[in-house]
Amino acid sequence: KKKKKKKKKKKKKKLRRQFRNSTKKHMNILAFGASTSKSSINQQFAHFAAHRFEGEINMIDLNDFEMPVFSVDKEAENGYPDEAHELHEIIEQADFLVISMTEHNGSYSAAFKNTLDWCSRLNNSVFHDKPMLLLSTSPGKLGAKFVLEAALSRFPRHTANIIGHFSLPSFGENFKDGKIANEELAKEFDD
Repeated sequence: KKKKKKKKKKKKKKLRRQFRNSTKKHMNILAFGASTSKSSINQQFAHFAAHRFEGEINMIDLNDFEMPVFSVDKEAENGYPDEAHELHEIIEQADFLVISMTEHNGSYSAAFKNTLDWCSRLNNSVFHDKPMLLLSTSPGKLGAKFVLEAALSRFPRHTANIIGHFSLPSFGENFKDGKIANEELAKEFDD
């Protein structure tokens, strides 16, 4: 079992290196924090991670895609919000996705979950098989690992091609001056 896990981890590392080495300058990178907080640490972390790759970076804010709370009744009465269509289009036009997950009570933020609900009803292929770096961070020592685990399990069902994932614990201590300050964590992130 351990050998299988090590093999899988090596394969993921190899995929990430291949991706980094094959990135084009004109690559369109879409990045965002799965939060609506104006001072979102996950938005900051997604920004940092996106800038580790060469290409044109499109940072979006979930506040610009605010939608009514999903219900089948609203869907039947009004169809899909324009914001769901717009977000699908933006994701489809991207070459690479960087998403940093915010954890609220061990799960997705309500705003992100609502966005995912609407987008997946419109088209289950939310992530359009785009290569994705999936991240999480929090002020606490667990680094939003529970939501990261949930996303790692759920996103492939919505055609996420997750080529790497990383959780940064204790954001305030480990992220300073726009970068990962802890050398050990910085090395782990770069691997």
